[in-house]
Amino acid sequence: MIVLLGVLVVILGFVTRRNPVLVVGVAGIATGLLGKMNPREILAAFGHAFADSRSVTVFAIVLPVIGLLERYGLREQARTLIGKLGKLSAGRFLTVYLLVRQVTAAFGLNNLGGPAQTVRPLVAPMAEAAAERTAGARLPDKLREKVRSYSASADTVGLFFGEDCFIAIGSILLITGFVNSTYHQELEPTQLALWAVPLAVCAFVIHGSRLLLLDKKLEREMALAAAENDLPLPPQASGQSREESAK
Repeated sequence: MIVLLGVLVVILGFVTRRNPVLVVGVAGIATGLLGKMNPREILAAFGHAFADSRSVTVFAIVLPVIGLLERYGLREQARTLIGKLGKLSAGRFLTVYLLVRQVTAAFGLNNLGGPAQTVRPLVAPMAEAAAERTAGARLPDKLREKVRSYSASADTVGLFFGEDCFIAIGSILLITGFVNSTYHQELEPTQLALWAVPLAVCAFVIHGSRLLLLDKKLEREMALAAAENDLPLPPQASGQSREESAK
């Protein structure tokens, strides 16, 4: 049981807000030493784990591609596209993306989205542009970060609750294999996938409602920010039309 002290190292590292990579590395070394492994065995364990999890490092290939696309105007084109959709607010746009992400994940298409390849270069800029068009003013940095966080949450919730509806996903196969071998059951992946469908529906309803309420939150906080800075309210926030505000 003493090797579990490595978990304590992880908890202390995250509580004190240390570098996650450093925390995990130190915890691994501490666990190996407590398990009476020599330095060579610890290094071999790190190398073996890295070789078996090469997919985790795929982002190192994706990020340069995303950087080149952004350099040549991907974010600007995303903003232009959302600007042509006049009635699509930030909350409505993210709700649509949540639905698309959940449905595609339910069919096993997990790699169509993601924080690096979709949210940062496309979804977040489009949501920001929709919020600015609705508010009629540029978003403060605090609200901009909030829109980005909601964009990331739409991707995460959609993937997390959508992928379990696909019978060939790793988590479903892991659960069925563990239950069947440990408890001598005959659980089928289709049974878990069917039970995951109502959970996915509930997740969409709950988080979709939060996304739709984002527009009201942004409008209220924009009004508060304008009042604090003694700025005139945007026409949408003050309830006036553009013609009245111009007069």
